[in-house]
Amino acid sequence: MATLFRFSLRLLPVSAAVTCRSTRFPVSRPDSSFSLNRNLYHFSSSSSLKTKAGWLLGLGDNNKKKKVDLPDIVAAGDPVLHEKAREVDPEEIGSERIQKIIDDMVKVMRLAPGVGLAAPQIGVPLRIIVLEDTREYISYAPKEETFAQNRRPFDLTVMVNPELKASSDKKALFFEGCLSVDGFRAVVERYLEVVVTGYDRKGKRIQVNASGWQARILQHECDHLDGNLYVDKMIPRTFRIVDNLDLPLAEGCPKLGPQ
Repeated sequence: MATLFRFSLRLLPVSAAVTCRSTRFPVSRPDSSFSLNRNLYHFSSSSSLKTKAGWLLGLGDNNKKKKVDLPDIVAAGDPVLHEKAREVDPEEIGSERIQKIIDDMVKVMRLAPGVGLAAPQIGVPLRIIVLEDTREYISYAPKEETFAQNRRPFDLTVMVNPELKASSDKKALFFEGCLSVDGFRAVVERYLEVVVTGYDRKGKRIQVNASGWQARILQHECDHLDGNLYVDKMIPRTFRIVDNLDLPLAEGCPKLGPQ
């Protein structure tokens, strides 16, 4: 919550996948050119905001993005991904600038395709996230995986200045991945139930009560707003390249699933 190696793998949260078996899709690689996404929004920041990769991997060719005036997805190492994002003034949510950022985030997420995106991932250090999981996306994953992940479709959700709290002590371990750390996966422990409050794109206060995979996506995306990638919370010995996802976990690693 983010190229669907099967949406369970690249949606980590697309997030994250329990396993990867046989299906493999090509991964679009970033080109060598950099762009300053802040120029699209007349936005200034202490961060470099240089971009050349992305978060929730897509089935499509990244060349398609070049035909559309959309920002690239930022790769790990850019300060914007490792610094705490700033809150949006509620009075500014309805402005043309913030609305364009939200529109671009939704388009980039769907083009990837992915199930979630945070504003820092397009080089904008503001506390905005978007997420969406569809029946089509879920259909790419084996039913036993989506069942274990408690993964269900949900409509497009836009949250500005989200505040997340666990609503249960129950946790689960599943693989997660991120296009900002392209080509790798690791197991991350997440709460199974969370409540998130914030503003919608119209500036109205909203609350989202989420469980299962949606809760994982929300945690993954909110982590981005605090400058954290999944690798900052992973179980180190589970870290691996995508091609090794079929291999068993090392001895001593915890089992996947609810704890």
